[in-house]
Amino acid sequence: MKKALLVLLMLLAVGAGTFYAFPGTLLASAQFVDRTRAGLSVKTLRVDGLNIRYYEGGPSDAETVLLVHGFGADKDNWPKFARYLTSRYHVLIPDLPGFGESSQPTGISYDVGTQAERLLNFTTALGIGRVHLVGNSMGGQIVAIYAARHPQQVFSVALFDNAGVQAPRKSEFFQRLDKGEANPLVLTRADDFPTLVDFVFYQAPPMPARLQHYLGERGLARSDMNAQIFSQLRDRYIPLEPELPKITAPTLLLWGDRDRILDVSSIDVMKPLLRQPSVVILRDCGHVPMIERPEESAKDYLTFLDQAQAARH
Repeated sequence: MKKALLVLLMLLAVGAGTFYAFPGTLLASAQFVDRTRAGLSVKTLRVDGLNIRYYEGGPSDAETVLLVHGFGADKDNWPKFARYLTSRYHVLIPDLPGFGESSQPTGISYDVGTQAERLLNFTTALGIGRVHLVGNSMGGQIVAIYAARHPQQVFSVALFDNAGVQAPRKSEFFQRLDKGEANPLVLTRADDFPTLVDFVFYQAPPMPARLQHYLGERGLARSDMNAQIFSQLRDRYIPLEPELPKITAPTLLLWGDRDRILDVSSIDVMKPLLRQPSVVILRDCGHVPMIERPEESAKDYLTFLDQAQAARH
């Protein structure tokens, strides 16, 4: 913790000029502070011929919570949320293959069914049996499939603004795709990054223009891989409607009511199909509640875990 505070003081000391000159370095430093405050360390594991980069924290003898990011994202979506979990739970946060610092070979499958099996193999390789699954967006669709197909391996499931169901109200994102407009989640210009941020957040965190440009350039460098993966997600789409009744574990549906990518009305489809559903809707929140409202989301999630544990005993 002292080291993290020292880094934070250094960040404050460098000033705006250095931030403008070295946004990548300072972003990495801020991420270091977040994961240190959460008690997370960085590790790598080879699974199915792929290197999986991941964060790990919390007591090793506690029940495991597996946090899974969405499309175009990575493990750094979770540390602000995870810091509220690691005092009680063993936490794992992988970069899915194709994203972040994990292997990204071309010519292999990145569809949600394949990724679900990779996650199972990842936990098995670590010697972990049953897990609590949490996924956002595409990650929510992946963990729902994991839970449906391997119910004996799952304590509970939490789906944050998950993909995989046909919402009664079509989101603005899918309305745009249906009109043939460009996918805002796959950048074709670095200058389009603010549009992506606007889609993802209802109240976006403060972000200087220089950092937005840096992240836009980084996203642009990934655009070919993201386009390939998004194409697979659509061509090899696995609907959750037939899968959800197979989930035997308690399941939390947590959604931001201002989500422009995946509409909150998805809950109306999902809740009747689940055996043990709980619902939390965050007002004035967008697509990534664990980033936009990490403390509130974590509090709601821990309440769900407490209730699920009490029901188990």
